[in-house]
Amino acid sequence: MPRRDDLESIMVLGSGPIKIGQAAEFDFSGSQAVRALREDGYKVILVNSNPATIQNDPEMADVVYIEPLLPDTIAKILEKERPCALLAGMGGQTALNIASELSHNGTLERLNVELIGSDLDAIDKAEDRELFNQVCESINLPISQAVACNSIDEVIAAAELIGSWPILIRPAFTLGGLGGGTARDMGELVEISQLGLRNSRISQVLIEESILGWQELEYEVMRDEADNATIVCTMENIDPMGVHTGESTVVAPLQSFSDADHQRLRNQALALIRTLNIKGGCNVQFAFNQFTGEIRVIEVNPRVSRSSALASKATGYPIARMAAKIAVGYTLDELPNPITGEGTTAAFEPTLDYCVVKIPRWPFDKFRTADRTLGTSMKSTGEVMAIGRNFEEAFLKAWASLEQGCAHPRPLTRADESEGEGMSQRAHEPLPDAILVDWLSIATDRRMGALLEAFRRGWGVEKVHEITRITRWFLYGFERLAQMERSIVDRGVSPTELSQEELRLWKSHGFSDAHIADALAGFPPEGLKSLAAGQDERAVMQRRHQLKLHPVYRMVDSCAAEFAAITPYYYSTYEPHGSPGIDRLPNMEERTKERLVAIGSGPIRIGQGIEFDYGCVHAVKAIREAGKDAILINNNPETVSTDFDTSDRLYFDPLTLEYVSEILLREQAHGILLQFGGQTAINLALPLEARLPDLAVNGLDLSIMGTSSDAIDEASDRERFEAFARRHDLRMPRGATGTSADDLRAAVEQIGFPVLIRPSYVLGGRGMEILSNQQQLDGYLREAYLAPDKPLLVDEYLGHATEIDVDAAADGEQVLVGAIMEHLEEAGIHSGDSTCFIPAQNISEAMLERIA
Repeated sequence: MPRRDDLESIMVLGSGPIKIGQAAEFDFSGSQAVRALREDGYKVILVNSNPATIQNDPEMADVVYIEPLLPDTIAKILEKERPCALLAGMGGQTALNIASELSHNGTLERLNVELIGSDLDAIDKAEDRELFNQVCESINLPISQAVACNSIDEVIAAAELIGSWPILIRPAFTLGGLGGGTARDMGELVEISQLGLRNSRISQVLIEESILGWQELEYEVMRDEADNATIVCTMENIDPMGVHTGESTVVAPLQSFSDADHQRLRNQALALIRTLNIKGGCNVQFAFNQFTGEIRVIEVNPRVSRSSALASKATGYPIARMAAKIAVGYTLDELPNPITGEGTTAAFEPTLDYCVVKIPRWPFDKFRTADRTLGTSMKSTGEVMAIGRNFEEAFLKAWASLEQGCAHPRPLTRADESEGEGMSQRAHEPLPDAILVDWLSIATDRRMGALLEAFRRGWGVEKVHEITRITRWFLYGFERLAQMERSIVDRGVSPTELSQEELRLWKSHGFSDAHIADALAGFPPEGLKSLAAGQDERAVMQRRHQLKLHPVYRMVDSCAAEFAAITPYYYSTYEPHGSPGIDRLPNMEERTKERLVAIGSGPIRIGQGIEFDYGCVHAVKAIREAGKDAILINNNPETVSTDFDTSDRLYFDPLTLEYVSEILLREQAHGILLQFGGQTAINLALPLEARLPDLAVNGLDLSIMGTSSDAIDEASDRERFEAFARRHDLRMPRGATGTSADDLRAAVEQIGFPVLIRPSYVLGGRGMEILSNQQQLDGYLREAYLAPDKPLLVDEYLGHATEIDVDAAADGEQVLVGAIMEHLEEAGIHSGDSTCFIPAQNISEAMLERIA
């Protein structure tokens, strides 16, 4: 079927601010949808309230409204613009709920606005728990025993009917499992259900028998108006049922399932999407009992989701783009796959010849006293994705991408038990077995590291399986990693003695240079390792290069190299040259353009959000407009920057010195830009500067473009910045720097309370605190990580002061002040947490001139 000519204008709803359960993936999907619709000639009206998104750029849609995403507001915009249709499936649960309400209250019918994509009936049947259960029963799909409830009395009656604990609570029409949970007794059931009823748009919760410990898996499905349907991606959670899929470590494609079981699940997913009459993309979640082979349907998301973004980046299949095209009448067989050009259509199911691992990024480094238990309600703020030729390689690459402590797993100690244990004499003692069992049996952010630790200690697969209920296939993978790590520790030689064969084996299983060096040295306590022995990351890198051992780069092509791919989307691995799909980069003599590399910002976390992806996308766009090759490195599957056509070449790899350096070598890049990727990229400045001589030996002539690494360090290092300010007569609060507890106590005694303590090179104010007395200072020092190369600045705290933010751009001579923002809260509240005004409202013109 061709595109619909009866539609002239289409309104697309965004998802609003970034929040837990609804992050950058909807900027990615919304941007894809807007571009897909405009290229077919439709007038696109976009409504979104998040200023940090790419989709809100003036050139993206024909009309952009930055307005609250509320039903009444959307109704007024519909009244003004009078679009022919409304597309809500790209804006997450927020947009879906608005569309549902506007349909039910008659607004869409009154204004003659058609809801395209999945219709209201499909949305209601997928989101309303009672209707969904009826659909499943009508086609004989197995579901858990469940009762839809609209009051606490009904909840109690449902629990008595089910007759066993624990019981699962699932609210209808909510985001990220908000208001849901697992109850182990009547008290917990009532408490969670009250929250669920409050958060549900229709005041409904599903009371369901628990299937804790079953495997959880997802099928990403596409369907069109002509009833063509295809499975885009299959995904398997390492964590068993009981943990929200957004909180789980996820592997794609399915690894531990037989083809017979996969075909059963595939047929059920296709039957479900057809019965629901969903048109576009949807996500079907199943539970599977690995002992009996029983299957339960958990739920369907009748829209693009975080899993859709992961599936898109894992396969190269642009789900949101295809869903937008289907919404305006196209069928899957009419849509060419942009990855393969004319080679395949959107009806062709992707085939993966690699393994993908996604690990969530949690904010517990910011909230140390928070409950780290993972359940059916989300706590993670973002995620990373890694690609490898085997599970072990992909897992270790994903770990390296998290930017949370050490870039590789280390043996667990008491210091890991409590981050405040860092200055204790017992900090380096091994984590007690009893605590390790707790970390394995209770799902937290620490569980993956605990799995490796269990196998380091020789615990068998059966023992760990009994504790965790994690599928044995994955446990054997973790056991292999622990055994390989032990072989490196036992080798214990200088890197100069390593052979190419053993290095290639370790590298092919994901071990980074730093991980190998750390293991060769026997994992000495952090901060106590002597570099004199030569067992450091640089020594391993030099040995690799001496042996001509570099990664090769495979293309993500959606077809396992069966067809020629035209989209340059790569991941690194260690394999012999010559295999299909490896190193399909232009020959050096064909690459006439200057090649510039932009570093992305990694996973979304508190203090580093979607705004840095916005900066990266615009940097890449500017590079391409200047006639140069724009190369991007990033590892976040949710973002626009990692879309298949944003840059000239995309590398999906960890943002560490090793991986970035190897890509720079492979590209023979002329320059690298670090100022657009937030603290992640900034932290690479000095290490990369130090690595340049080693890269030059391999023929690389590279410049760090824009702000120099020395200027970055002068701004980021508290001690150097204070000296800079004094040197240029810039007024600052009284302050002093220190790198030890004694230094800080002396500084506080000199300045007097209250003081503001600020570490160097931190993100989102991490480690910054206002201290008003000795007790607070003692508590800060107990938890602080102090190092000679990481000075802390102790400032006199200026109470009742107005805080001002200035955003400016400079070319080395001229400075353009873009905005002067006035904070509503007094100084001491981080700028990212403050309400601010542009332009400033209470600052005199004379003061504004001085500030500028």
